[in-house]
Amino acid sequence: MTDFRKTKSLFHLPEGVIYLDGNSLGPLPKAAAARMDQVMQDEWGEMLITGWNKAGWMEQPTRVGDRIARLIGAEPGHVVMGDTLSIKVYQALASALDMRPDRKVILSDSGNFPSDLYMAEGLIKSLGRDHELRVVAPEDVAANITDEVAVTLITEVDYRTGRLHDMKRLTEKAHAVGALTVWDLAHTAGATPVDLSGANVDFAVGCTYKYLNGGPGAPAFIYVAPRHAAAARPALSGWLGHDAPFAFELGYRPGAGIERMRVGTPPVLALAALESALDIWDMTTMDDIRAKSIALTSLFIEEVEARCPDLSLATPRDPAQRGSQVSFRFEHGYAAMQALIARGVIGDFRAPDIMRFGFTPLYIDEADVIAAAEILHDIMQNRLWDHPEYKARARVT
Repeated sequence: MTDFRKTKSLFHLPEGVIYLDGNSLGPLPKAAAARMDQVMQDEWGEMLITGWNKAGWMEQPTRVGDRIARLIGAEPGHVVMGDTLSIKVYQALASALDMRPDRKVILSDSGNFPSDLYMAEGLIKSLGRDHELRVVAPEDVAANITDEVAVTLITEVDYRTGRLHDMKRLTEKAHAVGALTVWDLAHTAGATPVDLSGANVDFAVGCTYKYLNGGPGAPAFIYVAPRHAAAARPALSGWLGHDAPFAFELGYRPGAGIERMRVGTPPVLALAALESALDIWDMTTMDDIRAKSIALTSLFIEEVEARCPDLSLATPRDPAQRGSQVSFRFEHGYAAMQALIARGVIGDFRAPDIMRFGFTPLYIDEADVIAAAEILHDIMQNRLWDHPEYKARARVT
């Protein structure tokens, strides 16, 4: 059984703040600063360029990838770190389309994060082969998986509502008609149990700055199923994805297995910060995380609905159908969220009217939930959100 009081003590949480935005950016692990200082002083400072060999920097993306693999049900040796999530979406999608050259449809849903759709649109234009991005309502995905589809591009947890797709069922449906799958785990990794191997997923991608607490701009990851590892053609044929980077050949030869999905130089400092967060993840299991998450989100829904009749639940009430977030709709949601933040309860807002709250059991407990609901009640009951300073839109919402 996970000691969540212990894990909470390992994060820097500002005094007087209830942090319910870990689904957007996780807080700082207390050990991260010392870990990065050690890498900067003892490795970069003392080893200089020899750190690529002596400190294992070159192997860091696959070493850390294996630690992520444990949390997402992936086979060892089939997850690699690097670049941004958008880049990894592009890579996975391009590889999947290349493996289904006779099909033209990329199927996604309107709950997908817009960046995924933008990357698909850009790839289609670059390929110039008449592909189509077909976007349907989340509840209509299964019915639209037909033999026209080359690949499904689905974010498992809807970033606005927290709606949770059935990965195994949709993957089975895709395979039954000969399609491939790309799953975006941005709101899944570290939030809900995932079994990529058991679900027979083809490709998966995700970020590490949300529930995994790797820090702003922390690198993304990509998973390629073992059956595709030697065949997937990397669309971004970067130097470090080459089979022999230091042979300096003029032509590209893809590396073995997941190594071919590397592109640029590993972000050594960012990966070091992520490793300090993963040390905390070694103290828990995803089953423990999920059980606690359901308890916290259910309590929050109960408390808010009892106190705030002007808010309407946007998240599935059935815990089996939601991720580790709760969203409420309110016409003046942006202003209400700014009023909350001013009172020390940090969530975020997603247009047009979603007030979004993330629950990470590693550092959130029942007392935080009740206190946040009480503050939200005060703001709503007394219309404390109805002030000009809370209505001015900042660049990041």
